[in-house]
Amino acid sequence: MKNTNCLGIWMDHEHAHFIEYTVSPITMETIDSKFTNLVREDSIHKSEKLMHEKEQHQNGEYFKIISEKIKHYTDVLLFGPTTAKNELFNLLRSNHLFDKIVIDVVQKDKMTEHQEQAFVRDFFHKKNINGIIESNE
Repeated sequence: MKNTNCLGIWMDHEHAHFIEYTVSPITMETIDSKFTNLVREDSIHKSEKLMHEKEQHQNGEYFKIISEKIKHYTDVLLFGPTTAKNELFNLLRSNHLFDKIVIDVVQKDKMTEHQEQAFVRDFFHKKNINGIIESNE
């Protein structure tokens, strides 16, 4: 089997689940955005403008943390139910550090951890079978 350097990320604006595609048991890690619904509600009571500024700042930090992890992979799958994956994709495409990373974006509904893992496994397995993912051997 080919040795791949692939990462799946299920994400919305609050959570990102990192699912590494490996032959051995899949590893998962979760990162949470600091801009939660509770923070959003607190901010909107003060001012809508303040809420949007805080949301942009918090999302920027959240996307920066995710971007740092993505740098170590050659093939990345962004999937989830919200526009967060598209926002991150656009941010990554505007940065030349990510030019050599293959990034796929797929719309998916909320999933259990097992469904997320199975989706990542199936997605990269199909790409690997079709010879799209290069070997790092």
